[in-house]
Amino acid sequence: MLNIPFRNVNIDQFIDYSTASIMFDRVAPQSLAHANWSEEYPYRPSVSFRMLHGTSHFFLQFDVEEEFLRAQATKHNEAVWKDSCVECFLSFDNRETYYNIEFNILGTGLIGYGSADRKARKRLDIGQVERIATFSQITNVGNNKRWQMILIIPKDIFGSNENLLSRGKVFANFYKCGDELPQPHFISWKPIDSPSPNFHQPEFFGEIHFE
Repeated sequence: MLNIPFRNVNIDQFIDYSTASIMFDRVAPQSLAHANWSEEYPYRPSVSFRMLHGTSHFFLQFDVEEEFLRAQATKHNEAVWKDSCVECFLSFDNRETYYNIEFNILGTGLIGYGSADRKARKRLDIGQVERIATFSQITNVGNNKRWQMILIIPKDIFGSNENLLSRGKVFANFYKCGDELPQPHFISWKPIDSPSPNFHQPEFFGEIHFE
């Protein structure tokens, strides 16, 4: 089980990636180490994440190093998973339903909600996606590109703020993908046991606890 620390922070002080990243300084990174379909997709970029929560927001930081970058989706709720993309899937009701939060390197986002049945899932309005603030930076590391992103996610996107974390256990998985990169890949925090790439499998989510 992963413990998510609580931080009492003032988000108004964040003006860029550097100022926002300071709050993660004492949080240990979690590696996305599982290339679940490695025979067909052997490429494994270096990816880690850190997560915090405050009174009204979740804070999520991704750190990615990969050979190629792709950024084609420029409007929210477009196919961001085809780009250099990081994702967080969260379930607050024992994996009956879950949210999929997906952002590409540009800060273009997509949020879906529902059960694992794709036909039953719906996307949140673009206005809700726009409420998530993003900060990012890109640097060259030899032949690779390192990009880092922070997502500041209002808790009330997911429902009643006061009841959100009191519904029992919270389950999640975290991902990095790039379906249309020169080297497609599907990396996860918790392993997924299935014959073909599919992140929408809540039975493989791991338990997380919000302090």
